[in-house]
Amino acid sequence: MKYKKIKDLNASVMGLGCWAIGGTWNNVTEDQSIRTIKEALNVGINFFDIAPIYGFGNAEQVLGKALKGESRDSVNIATKCGLIWDVNDLSKTPKNNLSKASITKEIEDSLTRLGTDYVDLYQLHWPDPHTPIEETASALSLLKEAGKIRHIGVSNYSLEMTLEIQKHVEIATFQGLYNLLEQNPTHYHNIPLEYRARDEALPFCQTHDIKYLPYSPLMQGLLIGSLKLEGNWDEHDSRAANPKLNGAAFKPYFNCVEELKHLAQEANIPIAHLALHWLVAQEEIGSIIAGAYTEQQIRENAMFIQSPYSQELLDNAEAIVKKWQLE
Repeated sequence: MKYKKIKDLNASVMGLGCWAIGGTWNNVTEDQSIRTIKEALNVGINFFDIAPIYGFGNAEQVLGKALKGESRDSVNIATKCGLIWDVNDLSKTPKNNLSKASITKEIEDSLTRLGTDYVDLYQLHWPDPHTPIEETASALSLLKEAGKIRHIGVSNYSLEMTLEIQKHVEIATFQGLYNLLEQNPTHYHNIPLEYRARDEALPFCQTHDIKYLPYSPLMQGLLIGSLKLEGNWDEHDSRAANPKLNGAAFKPYFNCVEELKHLAQEANIPIAHLALHWLVAQEEIGSIIAGAYTEQQIRENAMFIQSPYSQELLDNAEAIVKKWQLE
């Protein structure tokens, strides 16, 4: 495994995105998730990206169980705050809340579920337009002083908001949607994004000594190369709500991947490894937030380190994507 520095954290370039282990993807059980996390540790992955909202607390509980007995110093736990769900009606849209009171409660709940007394990276999941940034920053500063969080990150923030909060606390990471197919996306699951990843956010991170953490690096499984044009999941799978992976909007993405698969086959490299190398080669990138829910997926993701690639191959992949004029 390769590692990159995120401030003083030694983080594996391949991270494990824990959305799937929350139980909202098809056929993912707790036992399977725990085995997957254990296998991640075995192959050198030490960066786990998670959030309370994943499975409404369940993902954090599963990660806590899986890491029990492991050396705490050997893993980096990156959780989040700011999305609050209605415990009496899980079908309701979660509310954005980054008030001091809410953050103070959220960190304690997360620490309990995770079975630890601190997290290495505490990220603001989505902006809260109803809470002053100064109040949010004050809460984070107190948590850092108390030793409950080591570093602070933002997720899905605009660059202007990141600059504003950085006046009060040091920002270590900027997490956002970014992959070979979605280089400057304007929305995620129909939620507008207030940054353009490649054109704006990456140069910003380079200037301000911030690492960019790309989520959905394989576009929720599309860049694995095994999806069909239709019938990939049912309504119980969260990906059924992604408009880019369903219906007419999915077709250009699917066709682009088919062309990328041919390129990867000629280079004797899995398409997923091609997509991961494309990310890691960029200096601004920290840990890649790649989801996996089986041991085999973890091993395949980690093996990208051993796959041969060249700058010419990456350039050819970019040319294919550009031709399809994807968002």
